[in-house]
Amino acid sequence: MSGRARLAVCAAVATLCASCALLPLVDPFTWMIQAAALLALVTGVGAAARRVPLARPLTIVVQAAVGVLLLTLLFARDQAIAWVLPGPDAVAEVVRLVESGVRDVGRYAIPAPVTPGIRLLLVGGVLLIGLVVDALAVTYRSAAPAGLPLLALYSVAAGLAQDGAGWLWFLIAAGGYLLLLLAEGRDRLSQWGRVFGGPDPARSPLGVPGFGAGGPALAPVRTGRRIGALVLGIALVVPAALPSLGGGLLGPSGGDGSGDKGGTISAVNPLVSLQNSLNQPEDKEVLNYRTTASDTRDMYLRIVALDQFDGTAWKPSERKVMDVPDELPRPPGLADDVDATRVNTSISTAEWYGQNWLPLPYPASRVDISGQWRFEPEGRTLVGDRGQTTRGVQYQVESLRVRPTAQQLATAPPPPAKLRQEFTKVPASLPDVVRTTARQVTRDAVSPYDKAVKLQDWFALDGGFSYNTEVRAGSGSEAIARFLKQKEGFCVHFAFSMAAMARTLGIPSRVAVGFTPGTRQPDGTTSVGLKDAHAWPELYFEGAGWTRFEPTPSRGSVPDYALPDNPRDNDPAAPAPETSRPAAPSDRPSADPTCAPGTQQGATDCAALPAESGGGPSDDGTSPWTVAILTVAGLLVLLLLATPLLWRTRMRARRLGGGTGNDVLAAWSELIDTGWDFGIPPDSALTPRGTAARLARVGALEPEAADAAHRMAAAVEESLYAPRPRPVPAPAADVQLVRAGLHARASRAQRLRARFVPRSAARLLWSLTARWTAFRLRCTTSRPATASRRAAAALRPGGRGA
Repeated sequence: MSGRARLAVCAAVATLCASCALLPLVDPFTWMIQAAALLALVTGVGAAARRVPLARPLTIVVQAAVGVLLLTLLFARDQAIAWVLPGPDAVAEVVRLVESGVRDVGRYAIPAPVTPGIRLLLVGGVLLIGLVVDALAVTYRSAAPAGLPLLALYSVAAGLAQDGAGWLWFLIAAGGYLLLLLAEGRDRLSQWGRVFGGPDPARSPLGVPGFGAGGPALAPVRTGRRIGALVLGIALVVPAALPSLGGGLLGPSGGDGSGDKGGTISAVNPLVSLQNSLNQPEDKEVLNYRTTASDTRDMYLRIVALDQFDGTAWKPSERKVMDVPDELPRPPGLADDVDATRVNTSISTAEWYGQNWLPLPYPASRVDISGQWRFEPEGRTLVGDRGQTTRGVQYQVESLRVRPTAQQLATAPPPPAKLRQEFTKVPASLPDVVRTTARQVTRDAVSPYDKAVKLQDWFALDGGFSYNTEVRAGSGSEAIARFLKQKEGFCVHFAFSMAAMARTLGIPSRVAVGFTPGTRQPDGTTSVGLKDAHAWPELYFEGAGWTRFEPTPSRGSVPDYALPDNPRDNDPAAPAPETSRPAAPSDRPSADPTCAPGTQQGATDCAALPAESGGGPSDDGTSPWTVAILTVAGLLVLLLLATPLLWRTRMRARRLGGGTGNDVLAAWSELIDTGWDFGIPPDSALTPRGTAARLARVGALEPEAADAAHRMAAAVEESLYAPRPRPVPAPAADVQLVRAGLHARASRAQRLRARFVPRSAARLLWSLTARWTAFRLRCTTSRPATASRRAAAALRPGGRGA
């Protein structure tokens, strides 16, 4: 096996090693076998194309074309022409599968089933990364940059996995990359000739000593292996030893699990797959509960609070966690004169429902649950530690039903300065329309409570907003501004927008994610389905603490203290009027005015809970898979744009031998192309002396650079015409001197073009055209030549024709 063929095998192995990090994300792993088979075929095609030989870009094109044909055969053969040729119907089918796969990624919990769409994303992604790695490491013989696409593949898996990709998958991916580097180093070393002092590398299956070969490895290889092992050890140990980086590759994301001081919970966005789950036709039961509360309208089951708004998304802050105490701390800001009734609730979750955050009524004062759970005091949430999830758990919760009056909220004193500073932060990127709209809506309000009610009523009643789950999701600044303009969205839009507007008014706010109370069952329990999930704003009032509001129209229930029949715009000291309340809570969800006849509100709720995945959506709900695909596509575009620069740099290094070359003719070719790059095209009609004089005149070279050009011209003429040319000590130095002179005299635009878009890169196109012409001639003349040879052999004595 040749050195380049061994390098191609190592490139394919490195790609498969990095793709192993995707295995925990889906089940079963049969897609990996298909990806390996397709990658092997594409790698073989590349090896064959390089033996022809084809031009390097043409080799990549052939490999990409074969990859497209293989993907068409595997995923769209019924719509393709002759099973493999991608026609319009096949392209449409592939696009449909990609869109379906992107939706499935956000819809299913990890491990997700291998749907046709997910299978196409996995196999196609691995094949694309493999093609890029093969092009960089084998076709262009630059294995080091091939680590970038491998890192992108591993990073996608680590970002989607619940607790990262894990140290085992990191070792496998890093080992594959080190194998690729070692194979390239061995191939480069072999170009210097036979290496003594070790066994024949041909005995190794991969041509790399130490990988299946008998006897001791070569000294450079032993040193390389030691360096690789040391680097892997540092990559694993150092992150674990730095507290600021959490647990590193070996630690869980939920905390370190030791002692009351505990670790931290990372800022994991729990709104993943929100819109996709919202539009699912089946409302699967997530949990059911039995409670001592006589009225379950306020029995919202809260999962997590999103208290950090960075302009891109709302997400939970990274905070310290601790062991779950027997008695949870008293809720912050809750005064003794506010009505707070103790409620006991028994909750059971479904076996399929697995995520890190535990649904709890707010505020919980005691939680009795088994397993590895940690308590985050600021958000009063329980988060699973060391892989603990909510799958099939049963637990009892004692909570407080806090019922402040409108009078108490209207006369609430200012919040603590530290709390107000933290929970009223808004990013600089927040559009001005958010602030101006908030001031306009609350212009007649006096107290923060009045402003909160004004905002809630504007969203739910007076602002002309409508509920629509088909609207593009998003939680960033631009998404909020778009929502205020279009006035159409679902609960996340209402909650995020009201919380952001409240912060601009100086009211501490955050967004809670959880479930609405659910539907009462005949046996006395209450069932909570996937479509009962919800998001709502929580605003802080001293004396009542974090207080729920409901801006989403026709969703959930408006608290008694925030009902629109509590006008307090002018006199906060006026007595609060009696609020009207229903005679009894309904056993079914309230009717939705926006629903079709015969349907109910519970059939389309306003959110879906997080899957096990720890990743979060981007501003417009962009899937991580989409980001990864776009990233890889962007890298390919950048590689294509950088091709002239890379080719020119490689040619310069080859001609000048790294600055110490002594090949006069190669250095002269570099001198001519250097002048071409700076706007002096070559003229084949001129002699070397004439060319040097033209370079000095047009390029306005300084005397030292002009003398270097003339020395090169004299050396070339002597090399071409003298019977015994004298050796030139270092022509590369003269070329570099002329190049520096041209660079000093050129304008900034000319320098940039000479570096990034060199004119002499046209030789690459000429070379490709010449190789393609030679290949066509070889194909058209091979058959007659073979027939002529057979005829000549037949006429020889002893031939078959004799």
